[in-house]
Amino acid sequence: MKAIFKRELNSYFTSLIGYIFLTAFYAASGVLFGITAVSTSSLDGLLYMTSDMSTMFTLLFYVLMVLIPILTMRTISEDMKNKTDQCLLTAPISLSSLVVGKYLAALVVYAMGVAITFVYAIVLNFFVEVQWLEVMGNIVGLLLIGAAFIAICMFVSSLTENQVIAAVGGFAAILCMYLISSIASLINVNWIANILYELSVVTRYTYFTYGIFDFSNVLFFASMVVVFLFLTVRVIERRRWS
Repeated sequence: MKAIFKRELNSYFTSLIGYIFLTAFYAASGVLFGITAVSTSSLDGLLYMTSDMSTMFTLLFYVLMVLIPILTMRTISEDMKNKTDQCLLTAPISLSSLVVGKYLAALVVYAMGVAITFVYAIVLNFFVEVQWLEVMGNIVGLLLIGAAFIAICMFVSSLTENQVIAAVGGFAAILCMYLISSIASLINVNWIANILYELSVVTRYTYFTYGIFDFSNVLFFASMVVVFLFLTVRVIERRRWS
């Protein structure tokens, strides 16, 4: 698994994918930080800094919907397209190690992007007092939801050898997860609506943006990671024996 992890991590920076993801994430988060952290007083027209970063973290959810499918679109599909998956499938490693190694490489690149939000908090702390527990809760929430989205998009990538289709399919899958809470609000059957609300990634992520650290939400995102990595392994295993 260590060899797969190193190979995949290096591939993000020998190609443009890693640079594109990090540049886009840094740019988008920087703009959102500038918009949400600075406010103008209606009385004197002066600029003021706010210590509330929850709005920035909430809006970053929509950034992830677009960027994570781009980050993960090549994880499995590129090997299928280049036929290098045959070498990996016959290598003396387990399929779970193969998938986890690829997953951890994507997660590390993603974490490098999220790390910039901590830098924003440090900068903001020079001007106003930052609520560090709330900031750390937001960062943990961002890492967890990103980890879940990466697992989902890797599963989609394992279904096709076309990277564009993998990216579009990953975006569609995340969009479906986003719309669950909206669908739940339209259903009149209470028990069905309650189940959908429990499955809503938006609802659970919102708790973190308010600095509310609930272990059940951590367990929810961790379970999503395990389930979709398991499904990815099953897809690759079926291809090995086909």
